[in-house]
Amino acid sequence: MDTADRIILKTLAENARTPIKGLAEKAFLSSPAVSARVDRLEKSGIIRSYQAELDLKALGFEILAFINLSMLPERRNEFLSWIESCSNVLECHHVTGAYSLLMKAAFEGTAQMEEFVGKLQEFGSTQTQVVFSTLVEPRQPME
Repeated sequence: MDTADRIILKTLAENARTPIKGLAEKAFLSSPAVSARVDRLEKSGIIRSYQAELDLKALGFEILAFINLSMLPERRNEFLSWIESCSNVLECHHVTGAYSLLMKAAFEGTAQMEEFVGKLQEFGSTQTQVVFSTLVEPRQPME
């Protein structure tokens, strides 16, 4: 991966709808050359997908929370089957430390969050942190 690839990736990470012509101008390459590079980056798996960033509050999700769960390994398969069906869970990571799982979830209100955390506690102990504000928005490590 060279400097031109990094410029293309950084630009797409900032705005996935940047047209090939715009990418070409930033990378100082021709449009066909950039198109070939983007195709190669997609096929190699470096570019995994293109997504729209949604405004959770505008969609009615007033609460964003990070929830830790300490769960016994033998409950893993049961948990995985259940968590896949929870559309309010934005991310779920297996982590080190006192808790085995870390989730990022969005809720319409406290009642929905309380119900969700109650269900999680059937799998183990939890710790919940509610987000007041986000100081750094999600981003891609490109520098």
